[in-house]
Amino acid sequence: MADKDREKWMARFQVRLAMQPGVDRAVVLRAVKEVTAHCAETGEHPQTAFGDPDAHAVQAAARLVPADRAARTKRHNAVADALGSALKKAGDIAGL
Repeated sequence: MADKDREKWMARFQVRLAMQPGVDRAVVLRAVKEVTAHCAETGEHPQTAFGDPDAHAVQAAARLVPADRAARTKRHNAVADALGSALKKAGDIAGL
């Protein structure tokens, strides 16, 4: 059962990490490698070593993503959200 728990923790960690601003495949791979290496060396379960996978994903992203890239991604997402909202309103007005 420990293997199943470890897999669930890692899956959740990867998904939450991928959702963080500025995170790309290289960041996910590096973070997963760090967790995997630590757990292999210590024999610890990732929950024991790193705590909640969601919280660790946020911390890992903050540490591994350059601040300017994260800020740029946040701005881009805000613009995309605003555009999507405006298009939805226009569609609602037009009855689409």
